Amino acid sequence: MTSLSVEILAADAAEPITSAGNAQLGIAVLAGIAVIVVLITKFKLHAFLALTIGSLALGAFAGAPLADTIKSFTTGLGNTVAGVGVLIALGAILGKLLADSGGADQIVDTILAKASGRAMPWAMVLIASVIGLPLFFEVGIVLLIPVVLLVAKRGNYSLMRIGIPALAGLSVMHGLIPPHPGPLVAIDAVGANLGVTLALGLVVAIPTVIIAGPLFARYAARWVDIPAPENMIPTRPSDDLEKRPGFGVTVATVMLPVVLMLVKALVDIVVDDPENGVQKVTDVIGSPLIALLAAVIVGMFTLGRAAGFTKERLSTTVEKSLAPIAGVLLIVGAGGGFKQTLIDIGVGQMILDFSENWSIPALLLAWLIAVAIRLATGSATVATISAAGLVAPLAAGMSTTETALLVLAIGAGSLFFSHVNDAGFWLVKEYFGMTVGQTIKTWSVMETIISVVGIGFVLLLSLVL
Repeated sequence: MTSLSVEILAADAAEPITSAGNAQLGIAVLAGIAVIVVLITKFKLHAFLALTIGSLALGAFAGAPLADTIKSFTTGLGNTVAGVGVLIALGAILGKLLADSGGADQIVDTILAKASGRAMPWAMVLIASVIGLPLFFEVGIVLLIPVVLLVAKRGNYSLMRIGIPALAGLSVMHGLIPPHPGPLVAIDAVGANLGVTLALGLVVAIPTVIIAGPLFARYAARWVDIPAPENMIPTRPSDDLEKRPGFGVTVATVMLPVVLMLVKALVDIVVDDPENGVQKVTDVIGSPLIALLAAVIVGMFTLGRAAGFTKERLSTTVEKSLAPIAGVLLIVGAGGGFKQTLIDIGVGQMILDFSENWSIPALLLAWLIAVAIRLATGSATVATISAAGLVAPLAAGMSTTETALLVLAIGAGSLFFSHVNDAGFWLVKEYFGMTVGQTIKTWSVMETIISVVGIGFVLLLSLVL
């Protein structure tokens, strides 16, 4: 267990900063979340400010002293940024290297060259899943949309038949698989093992993306049969490059951090001896920080230098990768502050009492809470952060496997029914040239399928493991 996890568990066990009863705490939580929802949806306030104001409102409604609420918020913000901030930054650098070097385009072109006809939707899932590992969802969409539109146009395919599998691959990676911000924060909040969560996340993700991608795409194509919009086919990042990295080395670079983290998880399970030399080595190289840092350093040579980047171009690429994630880091940090405020006012015990009295399985409760916040705020990341804070105390007596499944349940819930308050909804609508109704029939239904199928497989795994 990391020192950060110990700090979080210690915070969970601390005395609440208010003596309010469960009824008042319940009202305070609903009011705090309502403040966040109204500020985001009605007043269009940035999620960072909304979460900050919502945290202060939460403490006030619970009757906690303002100074204690501020301390809880800043402590949670600091711990969360310390735990996942560097990882998000490293993931952004790796994603930018992949995009700018033409490595992503190389993966796309190589797989598409091998696929045709009925195999094309499956190829799109594979492309989106591989590229989606190191990329933020919005970046992945911007990167893949030109490919989707070109393939649909040149191959005379239904746009939904090609687009839905690609979107499903990206969305599943975004919601369930670290190093994406949502799963990382949830892992941090409940003290889960990253390697085990990654391994079980892949087990859940594969059948989920198949059902929500190629299989659902058949029906989506019947419901919404539209051609690729001519005016939305942009140029690709590698169009102005003289050369780009090879397929094998690009995939190896992208998979390097995943492999290192999975090796650590496997050795931890098989060896299970902290004093063992092999386990000591894998604990270091398989830690998220080292695994992602190694991938970034390797990527500078296998991706950047292979594309002919000079030292100055590499430096510029790294610099440009960090600017867009400032907002993400602030949202994640504020979400951590909101989570810590929830814990410190005693909401954890209230949730424990609620789950015991109503006999609701912890995994299903976590999913339902994430679903409710997702529907209200439209943000998968905000839903994940808030739900993780609410259910973190449930993880206190759980095994390593159970805490990993708790993270996946939260991640699945955070993807439920994207609609008009979600930026991703409008991004997909505009790129594909659909109406609001068509976007709901395709994108929104696909997100719901991912969420429901995801929690289904999580619950099945909980029975088996």
